[in-house]
Amino acid sequence: MNCKKEDMRLYAVTDRSWLGGQTLSAQVKECLEGGVTFLQLREKKLDEESFYQEALEIKKLCREYHVPFIINDNIDVALRCDADGVHVGQSDMEAQDVRAKLGPDKIIGVSARTVEQAVKAEKMGADYLGVGAVFSTSTKLDAREVSWDTLKEICETVSIPVVAIGGITADNLSQLAGTGVDGVAVVSAIFAQKDIKEAAQQLRKLSEDMVNA
Repeated sequence: MNCKKEDMRLYAVTDRSWLGGQTLSAQVKECLEGGVTFLQLREKKLDEESFYQEALEIKKLCREYHVPFIINDNIDVALRCDADGVHVGQSDMEAQDVRAKLGPDKIIGVSARTVEQAVKAEKMGADYLGVGAVFSTSTKLDAREVSWDTLKEICETVSIPVVAIGGITADNLSQLAGTGVDGVAVVSAIFAQKDIKEAAQQLRKLSEDMVNA
């Protein structure tokens, strides 16, 4: 499956911290209605079977909205539910090893924070990069910030799509203009909001404006 730069415009990463009585699939449906273009299911605490059942449910929604559906880290669940791909961090498996397990047609995303990591990930077969944290973030307290200049250099050096991640909100998103990123990945800027659909709509517009600035 090909990964297009346009798919990166508004990349949502799920987080069940803010369910507030809703189901995750209800929240995902709202964000898809709001214009999310790519979805990563991230579960750090669910047991394997619950994760798999949830993945099936979310995948179905993503199919309805024609949005790529990626699993964070868990290759076994991704294979079992036939997700569109997997996103791995620097401390996880190398992209080429993930490719060997997933096969040639799946999307592989890799986290990067330096030009060297970005170049290596592309060489190893990554389809896109998640670069960050570009701002300080509450979801990853140990993440050091990636500078505007480093982000720009990464975008100029690799030919695969690049999405910026980390601490991005409606208030600071426009600061990424000129870096060359293809879009933004957000967690709390969507899932912690009272009106998820409206938050997604606003972020999608801001991201389109930022990319085209």
